[in-house]
Order: sequence, then structure tokens, then C-alpha cells
Amino acid sequence: MTHTTRPQLAALTSARFFAAFHVFLFHMGVMKGLSHAPAWLQKFASVGYVALTFFFVLSGFILVYTYAGRDFSLRQFWKARLARLYPVYLLSLLLAAPFFFYAVLKINVPELAWFKTHLASALVLVLTMLQAWVPQAALGWNGVAWAVSVEIFFYVLFPVLLARFSRISNQGLAAIGLACWLLALATALAYVVLSPDHIVADASYNDRSWLNALKFNPLVRLPEFVVGMACGYWLVREDSNPKLATPLVLGGTAVALVTTAFSHLIPYPVMHTGLYAPAFAAIICGLALRPRWTSFLEFRWLLLLGESSYAFYLLHVMVLGMFLFPITPQSPTPRDLNSFVPLATPGRLIGAAVTTTVVAVLVFRFVEEPARKWLRGKPRPHAAPTPTST
Repeated sequence: MTHTTRPQLAALTSARFFAAFHVFLFHMGVMKGLSHAPAWLQKFASVGYVALTFFFVLSGFILVYTYAGRDFSLRQFWKARLARLYPVYLLSLLLAAPFFFYAVLKINVPELAWFKTHLASALVLVLTMLQAWVPQAALGWNGVAWAVSVEIFFYVLFPVLLARFSRISNQGLAAIGLACWLLALATALAYVVLSPDHIVADASYNDRSWLNALKFNPLVRLPEFVVGMACGYWLVREDSNPKLATPLVLGGTAVALVTTAFSHLIPYPVMHTGLYAPAFAAIICGLALRPRWTSFLEFRWLLLLGESSYAFYLLHVMVLGMFLFPITPQSPTPRDLNSFVPLATPGRLIGAAVTTTVVAVLVFRFVEEPARKWLRGKPRPHAAPTPTST
């Protein structure tokens, strides 16, 4: 393991945008915006939630790549992590507040019933990034922010796991990664078999306690992060073979696409939690080995989109909602979800995508970067750099 500065993995930064855009397509489908889209696009969008598995695997990978073999203090680590996450997280909550409070107080939404009687608790959980631990609260305020709550738990465990994993051989880490993946699948299959919510689960259910725990609980999502950490060590220990780059990227992509094609045959809980982890791990490892044909992912404009992907992820649902469900002074006051009919014209869908992208870039440039630099202060000599792809 080397203590020299490791090169930036630009391709992985760019790949973040494509993962975030997959989530965007998923929510566009959930909002009935793709009803007239080609069947292949509807199929691809319908599994957009699996992009969170990509993010969790990538997070473990990049944190190991950044911090393994380097001295750093917990204070430095947490200062960097919170400076990276909280400013845009808080901004997203401020922007989402009018939509959330209006929905809770004025509209009959079954998924928000819990918040009507536990609003104060929900607000505390979300502001402290603990909402993913409470199934009913996981999607509160800004629903997609549950993933940040999960990431915070990963950061709590990371320094401990890093110290333990540094003493384990690559074969041992591979075994741990495989065991974690199988554990994630077993947990999902147990839900399918036991059916504690007494439903045939699909993406339309967001108010069932056991299903929400399966999808959003940090402990359940931890195996995906561990798979990423194991892959990160494989790279930083210089045991990797550059000739594997193209087979890993193409093989992982092929497995992911085939799984998506047959997703209608796979139970939704299994699809949602960890199934894609090996395929995404292969893609991440392959891109990290920088095959020449992926050099387009290092274009400056793609890097900017990748750097803006965190803001894109946190803000996209609000922008989508404003384009698909515009409210004018002449609009009747909606009382339940059935009152909302999407205006899903091609122009509005393209406008939502472009607007979300532009807003995300502006937030990255004028909020995220300045706030991070201000909160972190002047870097100390030999301090570990901030991961660029988490």
C-alpha cells in the first residue's frame, strides 16, 4: 500500500451523474410522466431505484481509495464529510419545506399519514439525518434524503472497518464481500417468503413498515457499502490487472442490463436491495483501472455534471413536480393524490431534465463548493484529500 497521492478517478465522478439521472427517470415514471414513452425506456426507468446500490458501493470504494494507508484524525474525517453533505442537504430541506408541509397539512396522502401525528419527531429526525432508522419517517420532508441518512451511518462505521479490513487479505475481503451480498439477498428473500406486511410488494408501496425497513434501514444497506470497501482495497493494494478493465466494465454492464430485462420475474424487494451490487462493483473497478475507451468520461463538462450529481439527486423530485404538476391561481385546490394529473408533454419532460441539471450545476458552483471550503477551512499539511466520488 502506498502513501503517495493517488490519481483522481475522473470516470467514476462522471458515472455518478448517470446514476443520478437513472433515479430521475424512475421518479418521472412514478409520477406517470413516461406513460407514452417507448417500452424499453419505461422498463429501464422502472428500476431506477437500483442506482442507490451503485452509490453505496461507490461510496465504500472511494472512501477506501482516499483514506487507506493514510493517517487522518476522526475530526478531519467528519469535518470533511459533513462539509461535503450538509450544506446542500439543508438547502434541499428549505426548498422542499413548502411542498412537504402543504402535502402533510392539506392533502390526503396515505404515505404521509404518520407525519400528521408525529410531525415534530419527523422534523428532528430529518434535520439530524436519522430518518432512515424509522421506517415511517424515512421518506419525510425531502423523500430522497433517506440515502444521506444511510451514508452518515456508513461514515460512522468506516474508520473502524478501515482499520479492521487493512489486516485482511484480498481473499478474505472477497469472501466478506460475497457473504455480505448473500446476506442482503437472504434478507430480501426472507421478506418475500414471510410477507410481514401481507402484500405483494412493488414500488407503489411506501407506507409499509417492514418494507420501508428493508429498503431504507442503514443496517440492511450496509452490505452494499462493504462490497465497495472490499473492491477499493483490491485496487489500492496494486493487485489489480489493467487488462481486466474492459471485461469488468462490459461484463458488469451486461449483467446489469440482463437483470433489468428480466426484472419483472424478480421480486421487487430482491431487486431493490443489493442484487446489482456485484455488477456495479465490476463496473466501478473497471472504470477505476481507466481503460482508454472510457476517456470520454473525463471530459470537463461530464466531470462538472458528476460533481453536481449530489445536488441533482437531492433536488430533482421538486423540479419534476413543478413541471408535471404545475399549480396556477386558477387551479382547483387538490385534496388527494387522485386530484393530481401530470402534464407529461415531451417539452415538460425535457424542460424538467434540463432545469434540474442547470440548477444542480449552479448549486454546486455557488453553494456546495463555497460552503465546503468555508466549513473545512485551510487544509492541514498531509491531510487526506476529500473523496471526489462519494
